[in-house]
Amino acid sequence: MASHVKNAVRYQPADWFTSNYTISTNAERQREASFQTRQEARFLSNETDSKTKWDQYDNNTRLADRVDEIRKWKEILEKSLADLDKEIADLTEAKDLTEISLQEKEVPLDVCIENLTTREGRQSIDLVQDEVEHQLHKEMEVINKIKEKLQQKVDESFEQLCLLQEARQQVLLDLQDKNIALGIDIDQYNLTENSPGISYKPNPTRVPKGSTTPQQWEDFSRYNKERADAEMRSSTRLREAIHHTLQECDNDLEAQKLGTEYAFRKRIHETERAKKELEWQKANTEKEIAEMEEDIRNLEQKIRDKINPTKLAQTRLENRTYRPNVELCRDEPQYGLTDEVKQLAATKAALEEKLRQAQHGLDCLQKQLQRIKDDLDVKNNSLMLDNRCMASREKLNVRPKTATDNNRVLTGIHRERSMYLA
Repeated sequence: MASHVKNAVRYQPADWFTSNYTISTNAERQREASFQTRQEARFLSNETDSKTKWDQYDNNTRLADRVDEIRKWKEILEKSLADLDKEIADLTEAKDLTEISLQEKEVPLDVCIENLTTREGRQSIDLVQDEVEHQLHKEMEVINKIKEKLQQKVDESFEQLCLLQEARQQVLLDLQDKNIALGIDIDQYNLTENSPGISYKPNPTRVPKGSTTPQQWEDFSRYNKERADAEMRSSTRLREAIHHTLQECDNDLEAQKLGTEYAFRKRIHETERAKKELEWQKANTEKEIAEMEEDIRNLEQKIRDKINPTKLAQTRLENRTYRPNVELCRDEPQYGLTDEVKQLAATKAALEEKLRQAQHGLDCLQKQLQRIKDDLDVKNNSLMLDNRCMASREKLNVRPKTATDNNRVLTGIHRERSMYLA
């Protein structure tokens, strides 16, 4: 069987040398490239390790600074919260004192109305618009104005307490957020590469919705603090105004109370003087009436005493008219008896006229005495009413020490302390 030889490509020696040189050159080039890559990889590895460590260090520092910043604002907000709580308590106490004072004003108002109502029981001429009535109306006006002032302060306190509560709630929410953020940042600061809780997270570089800038964060906390400080300053001024108003109202009420009671004492003194004057007039009038009655009895007796002398004189004249003839002479006895009869008639007429005058005078004295007695009854009634008013005003001098005492004063119940030992 004949063999067949395949025709192969034949190269020249130069091609052979060129091929060897190319392979050798490429090998050296690849080795150089590989060396360069290895050197760059080592440099990059060292550089990235260093960069990673410095980045962790920087971020740990940033976290530490952030923790300090949060702690600083946390302490500021905690102090603001404590100050707010104290101010709320102080303002609440001032408001309670104002409400108690407002409630206590019902007592003087009731006493004032009671006094005015009591004095309406005055009678006749004593039902006069005197200084006492003027002072009582003025006292009622003062009390009503005081109640308006106190009610206004109570309303202002309530509104200010609402503002303080709002500021406190804002500070409290901010403080709660600070505590949560502080805990999170402390936990992040304490994390290391060997911590068990670390892992890959999806899209960790995203910006969460509602994120703020550091300036906005600081401005928010500063606004909460400044608002709390502003509300506390307003509350402090309001408390000072409340205490000033309470003192001013107490002074005004005390001054008016003294003025009213002075008017009462003055009026009582005037009434007592008028009463004593009436009693003196009554005694003298009764004495004069008694003397007048005695004189009337004497006049009546004198008139009766003239009856027999008149009868005697008239009888003598009448009997002498029976003398006979020339004996019927108008002699001296005739003239004397005639004069005596006329004199007796004139005397009787004078006595009767004087008796009528005396009886008229007695009637006038008795009417005047009755007027004196009526006016004396009026004065006694007025004096009794004013003294009753002064007695009712004694409760204004009672200062309640406890809520029970306050309720007793408000309800008019006064119980004496028991003398029995338990």
